[in-house]
Amino acid sequence: MTALTQDRNTPMAMGDLREGAVAASVKIFAGALLMRNAAGFLTPGATATGAIGAGRAEAQFDNSAGAAGDIQARYRPGVYRYANSAAADEITAAEIGALCYVVDDQTVAKTDGTATRSPAGFVDMVDDLGVWVRFDEAMTRNA
Repeated sequence: MTALTQDRNTPMAMGDLREGAVAASVKIFAGALLMRNAAGFLTPGATATGAIGAGRAEAQFDNSAGAAGDIQARYRPGVYRYANSAAADEITAAEIGALCYVVDDQTVAKTDGTATRSPAGFVDMVDDLGVWVRFDEAMTRNA
């Protein structure tokens, strides 16, 4: 590609709604914490390595009988509340601004579970109902 020699109408992504290809053999429930696996496909949150938190699923997406990429899922990055882990992995106000880790599609933890969990995002706030997680794939990947 060569440098521009005239004006260009450059496309932009408006808002924060995103779409991504869904991993094989998974069912994603509306509101689920989503991860992007090492191959780049969206999958429901789970204890696994090589993935990264992507955001919240906007609807239910069923690819349980499909191959990777057969369907697309709509999701949003942003700040969402998920369940807090317990005991030594419980997130407190002391972790605000730190990474938290995916336990399942509705739970996050303070630690990576001795290298068994992928990062979800950053702890934004903690309240009696759970942990508010900031999902931003680029920031999380570079943390």
